[in-house]
Amino acid sequence: MLSFGCLMATLLMVGCTGSKVTSPTLDEVFTSRRSIRAYEPGKTITEDQVRELLLATQNAPSWANQQPSKYYVAIGEEKRNAVLELIGGNKERVANAPVLIVSTFETGKSGFFRGTPVDATGDLWGAYDNGLSNAYLILKARAMGFDTLIMGMRQADDLRTLFSIPASETILAVIALGYRAEEPRIPVHRPLDEVVTFY
Repeated sequence: MLSFGCLMATLLMVGCTGSKVTSPTLDEVFTSRRSIRAYEPGKTITEDQVRELLLATQNAPSWANQQPSKYYVAIGEEKRNAVLELIGGNKERVANAPVLIVSTFETGKSGFFRGTPVDATGDLWGAYDNGLSNAYLILKARAMGFDTLIMGMRQADDLRTLFSIPASETILAVIALGYRAEEPRIPVHRPLDEVVTFY
């Protein structure tokens, strides 16, 4: 079994011996991903790395391939600092994250046919698709050696103004992207039989 240090090296695409570059398995990505609330200061993430990360989100499924998700990336210091002021109590937790990403979806696309909702769910299908896209984002981030926190506390109207986000998009979350400063605890999960029913 891999030691934790070796696993971290693996996640950073460096082999345990330094002689071979390896990628984490999907299970390693699943089990090492956590919602991180403390980030290492002084570390950076490049625009090219963020582009690689967001390319992965385009593989996420969406209703009739509508691809309603949009992302607004605060990677420059001025924009990043402005976003920090709009995420409530999470500001201190993610202050050292070098990138903050605003996640939105275009309304009236997923769950609609010729402009009419196909069922009572309506634009909730857009939120569902955005959630799938965000799941791809955070898993790809972990595979690349990064960490994330999806934040629901956000001042949507001010974010809309800051990034000139059109009214046709719903702002769902702000996602912090960086490097964990400490190892988070592993949460207790509900027993599978409480959430799954077989027939």
